[in-house]
Amino acid sequence: MANCTVAPPAVASDSGVAGIGVLLSFIITAIIALVISASLIFQEARGRASAQTPSVLRRKLLNSYSDQQILTGIGIQSVGLAKIDSMVPYHFFIIWMLSLLSMAVHNASLLALVHDFRRDWVLRWLRQFLIFVNLVLSSLYGIFILKAVGDGINDSTFPIKCVWQKTDTSGLTSTGNNPLSYLGTILVIGGNVIVFVLATWYLHSRSQRFYRIILIVGLLIMTAISIGAIIRVSLLADALGANHPIKLSDDGERQWSFGQLLSIGMLLLPVVSIIEILRGEINVAPPVADSGNDKDRLLGENEVELNTHDRVSFQPNPFFGSQTNLFKK
Repeated sequence: MANCTVAPPAVASDSGVAGIGVLLSFIITAIIALVISASLIFQEARGRASAQTPSVLRRKLLNSYSDQQILTGIGIQSVGLAKIDSMVPYHFFIIWMLSLLSMAVHNASLLALVHDFRRDWVLRWLRQFLIFVNLVLSSLYGIFILKAVGDGINDSTFPIKCVWQKTDTSGLTSTGNNPLSYLGTILVIGGNVIVFVLATWYLHSRSQRFYRIILIVGLLIMTAISIGAIIRVSLLADALGANHPIKLSDDGERQWSFGQLLSIGMLLLPVVSIIEILRGEINVAPPVADSGNDKDRLLGENEVELNTHDRVSFQPNPFFGSQTNLFKK
């Protein structure tokens, strides 16, 4: 039960959602995934892939980091919602920023790997489901933050659940620019919905009009969102030495515990898969472009030769839709 009567002078740290290892794992994963996405997108856009610059390993690595980012983003948001009786807006806001970061990274990866997802309806709808779950959770977080900003307790030590209850006016309240914070929160929530709609359209679209423009513009937007989220967390999180708005009773978020080391260690798992591929223990089918000569631009001659059978450019799900229509069989 949340105590919304009197705001405590200090709150305990929460290394599970704002610890140094957790934050660095999100940030490092995002940087790696964005760099790989950019290399694949610009390689394809410039049409300069060759046998010396194969994309199979990079695509496998990007796919792994993207999945890791979106799943950890959904997981950390679930933890925050489960702890709304005790979690303060400071930690709640950090989780929201991390969820925006995971969303941006996953969408950037979607831009680079869309050929692979379009050819397998299971992978495509799995991504659609993950994007939808992340949107629902992120929007719910945005509503909590919006209400906290409106009530002036976004920088207080009240639990976040207190946004739906009447609090003691003697509690610590926000001293920031409330109108600007209010507007910014609304824009972020609306932007999430717009990005979800565009990502859904792009994932299920049969046409390829303005394909390269969408790739480059989409990558730039997702990179900008990621940079903004990283900067916001860096300026707020106690674990990164920032000037946070509340008083913490301990420095647990700066300590390198087993959980923090584990978060960083998880970054090595995709690398293990790459080593296994290089050693020949795992075979990965190379991606193919949608038509004829595009194969050379997307892959390179050696990788095209590995593809011994043709695959359709878009595999509809078995329940509705076709290669040319979203709904009709």
